[in-house]
Amino acid sequence: MPIITGEFTVVMQPEAMSAVAADSGIGRMSLNKHYHGALAAEGKGEMLAYMDRALGSGVYVAVERVTGQVEGRSGSFLLHHTGIMTRNAPSLAVAVVPDSGTDELAGLRGGLHIRIEGGKHYYDFDYML
Repeated sequence: MPIITGEFTVVMQPEAMSAVAADSGIGRMSLNKHYHGALAAEGKGEMLAYMDRALGSGVYVAVERVTGQVEGRSGSFLLHHTGIMTRNAPSLAVAVVPDSGTDELAGLRGGLHIRIEGGKHYYDFDYML
């Protein structure tokens, strides 16, 4: 699978929870991302998260629609995020949702690895069309 890399920016905003979920300690955030480089796209999504700060353990899940271009091919696709923190040791998987690619990205599959270096966010996207 080809691997493309680049930088992205992300803005997360707290969102209101339902009355039932509000007492759970689970937080909800909106995601607004801008990918630069061979993945030139905008990502919009929702994240649910829980963190026990005293233990350093928690979880987050998110669904993100990415719209733009992958190496010049236009369309959109969905990413599914699953992050687990176990006693401050992170584990993250971000995968393309099967059959979510549209237009020139129909049939897209793969995964995205997120790196944070020097306060900046980077992606390594291995994909196949």
